Amino acid sequence: MQPRLNHTWDDIEARLESKNSTPELIEHFRRCIGFHTFAAPGLLIGVFMVDYALELLDPPENEKIYAVCESTKCLPDALQVIAHCTVGNGRLRVLPIGKFAITMNRPAETAQVDGIRVFLDGEKMGQYPTFALWYTKDPLFDPRTRGTALIDEIIDAGRDLLSDERVRVKVPKKQPWESAICTICGEMVPDNLLVDGACADCRSQSYYEKTAY
Repeated sequence: MQPRLNHTWDDIEARLESKNSTPELIEHFRRCIGFHTFAAPGLLIGVFMVDYALELLDPPENEKIYAVCESTKCLPDALQVIAHCTVGNGRLRVLPIGKFAITMNRPAETAQVDGIRVFLDGEKMGQYPTFALWYTKDPLFDPRTRGTALIDEIIDAGRDLLSDERVRVKVPKKQPWESAICTICGEMVPDNLLVDGACADCRSQSYYEKTAY
């Protein structure tokens, strides 16, 4: 179970204001924490990352942005809330690479597009000892005694924990498909997801078992 940290939203807002954060950034934090349901450290870093990447990308107002997230933990939520990139709208790819990094790019009709990659820089963690203990899962980190210090340190660090680079992003091609019937379960699926006539669920990749009512 995820341990609860002792900071309230009022604590976080006051800390952000003490760092001269813009009203827009504070609102990003408020909305992201509400969406995520609590102020997870990874989410807070993610807010700084998305805000920074958007500043570097500098897209026109209301332009659709595309993103790749290299971690499944916390970070995708900041992209969804701030940049409106979601898996459902096709503008977010979440890859279980395990790096705390995001890449954002503007729309493109080409096979590749220029983008901005923002990542948590391990070489910069030394300046923030509590954060380093938490991120490296050091047994010396105890959320019950260091939780509030961790949140304070993340807010104080802001972008100082981050680095960025210009990258060229491969643009996934939309694959044409038609509806087909799985030869095993008889349910309808896109034909390009069938292998030898069987859907993923019937190829030992099911995440559930059927039960009787």
